[in-house]
Amino acid sequence: MTPRSFPTFLLLLSAPLLAQAPAAISAAQTHSSDIGFIYTIPADWEVVDTALTLPATRQKVENEATSEDEKKGAACAQVVLTARHGSPASVVVVVALPFACFGQQMTEKDLPDFASGASQGLKKTFDIPSSIRGAYILGSHSIWIERGAGTVIAHPELKYTVETVCSVLKKGAVCWMTMASDDASLQTFEHGSVTLDGESPAALVPATAFDKKPS
Repeated sequence: MTPRSFPTFLLLLSAPLLAQAPAAISAAQTHSSDIGFIYTIPADWEVVDTALTLPATRQKVENEATSEDEKKGAACAQVVLTARHGSPASVVVVVALPFACFGQQMTEKDLPDFASGASQGLKKTFDIPSSIRGAYILGSHSIWIERGAGTVIAHPELKYTVETVCSVLKKGAVCWMTMASDDASLQTFEHGSVTLDGESPAALVPATAFDKKPS
């Protein structure tokens, strides 16, 4: 069993930021987690402090969870980064799930099930007629990716590319998500430098990301 609601947690964090002014701005644009990764975005992206909204978001996911694993996943999730840029706003959210808190070690075979939970969560906020999935390798790590173009259900005039990228590290699992309002923001998300478990840094999403389908 894996916490399929975990990527939905990213969506619930992201959606309010589409129309919300940032609560705080940080000059530091290299963000790290003690589960073993570093991710970098440009300095002109506004980093949002979610301390006030996070408890309510976490409680909502726990209330809607259909299993104890999902509840525990929501309780253990760590928000590493929430950031926005431009108008209409593009959003990036990064969330980590430490295995020490979750009490269960995931492996590469758990990745597709863990990551694909995003699909159901997206349908609550976005109308996405179709999406594509891919799989690739960064260093020694398998990466799962999904991308779809859609509109916000409550505001169909707002069009976004929604992309979710997930991986399993030695100490935890991690998902990066963007809701990009333009191609430049999508490229910024994909070209962000990522370091996984101390290996060599690389762009989060290579050009060949969709050449292979996830198993």
